Amino acid sequence: MQTTTDWSKGLDIEVRGDDVVSHTGTVVTRMLADRTGLTGELSDALARPDVIHDRGRVLADVSLAIADGATSISDIGVLGDQRRIFGPVASTSTAWRALGEIDAQAITRITAARNRTRAKVWSRIEARHGAIPPIATCYGDITGVIGIRIDATLVNSYSDKQQAAGNFKGGYGFHPLTAWCDNTGECLAIIARPGNAGSNTAADHIEIIDAAIAALPAKHRRNLLITIDGAGCSHKVIEHLTELNARSGFTVEYSVGFDLDKRVRGAIAALPEQVWEPALDHTGAPREDAQVAEVTGLLRDSVGGDTLGSWPAGMRILIRREPIEEGTQLSLFEQLAGYRYQPIATNTAGGQLQKLEARHRVHARVEGFIRCAKATGLAKWPSSAWSINTAWVAAVAIACDLLCWMRLLLLDGALALAEPATLRYRLLHVGARIIKRSRKTILRISETWPWATQLETAFHRAAAIP
Repeated sequence: MQTTTDWSKGLDIEVRGDDVVSHTGTVVTRMLADRTGLTGELSDALARPDVIHDRGRVLADVSLAIADGATSISDIGVLGDQRRIFGPVASTSTAWRALGEIDAQAITRITAARNRTRAKVWSRIEARHGAIPPIATCYGDITGVIGIRIDATLVNSYSDKQQAAGNFKGGYGFHPLTAWCDNTGECLAIIARPGNAGSNTAADHIEIIDAAIAALPAKHRRNLLITIDGAGCSHKVIEHLTELNARSGFTVEYSVGFDLDKRVRGAIAALPEQVWEPALDHTGAPREDAQVAEVTGLLRDSVGGDTLGSWPAGMRILIRREPIEEGTQLSLFEQLAGYRYQPIATNTAGGQLQKLEARHRVHARVEGFIRCAKATGLAKWPSSAWSINTAWVAAVAIACDLLCWMRLLLLDGALALAEPATLRYRLLHVGARIIKRSRKTILRISETWPWATQLETAFHRAAAIP
């Protein structure tokens, strides 16, 4: 019987020749950045005639390295070490200098460049799929609406860096605020913030709402659904969303976590048991152990006056209740009632309560977007300088978009839904042999690699973008 250690018998390593390249799939993402016009837009945004390396090319290559899995600026070497394929690539020191040159005005120009490129990419997505993907919910797809998911996240710092500070959870680092397109998974906007930035700072939420809307192609800004957790439920944020919705020809619906305060607790206590309706599970079927109800009428019209008088007239308050899970932090009211309560504020008129609650519950998808972003450079800010870290965050946003565009424009099946780690293993990090034939450079992938055909198809689709 063969032992489990026999596999290495007869195996050897030889250093010879220069006809092999690794990270073959990064060729595809680099072509995608070039063919969609992103690299050219970045070059215009960061134009400097007095330098050797085009600063837009440098930022694009840093972003490509991040998409490939880079966690430091020196990882741009994943391109520079393979000159036969990628040509001249900026050195690590040049990349540091290029990021250090990016100030607030440059970030604004980079954002505008990304947004112009996004408009072109979305036209190609519509051409390939027939429409921008819908918002998925447990009860079916919401078509014709663009979903914007907003949430903050904590990034740990293990050394003393500018703007790093203690956060509300007892950690130390940064507290960026992010906005994501639920339809495509793209990063619409990121605000780099110190670790002690507030969770419910209205000015930051208003800024990122406006930035996220501006990031969308103009024709897709007219019918929006914006969701935020309880951190976004402030008077200023709700009033801003109400003003956006009041514009002629625009619909901006919101679904925001609301405070379980004294007035809401009083309304819940006054609800008859029969008004509670079953919530929906992940398949869209009614649940027996969770219910939803609306308390808007009780809050506005109950004895004692309008307790929502300071809020916009069209705001509704929905409540979800479910059994208490062990270890859940609860208020005294919830402990006595025996349920966990989750209030939701929305301006959507009509609609089934079950569907409105389920529509808000998929806001949790934002956690998946943030998790993927942290696997794509957001988890490690490489410099002690705040300016370089904000430039790194801008490159992270570009990297996230490139992976999304790759899935939407170049891939099919399971790979079109794959997370960054899967894309890297199956496509981006694949090795190939360099073949010279008829004045062409050919990258030959082993036909035994399970995803070789998908990578070949993605390459040709990227090459076909005019």
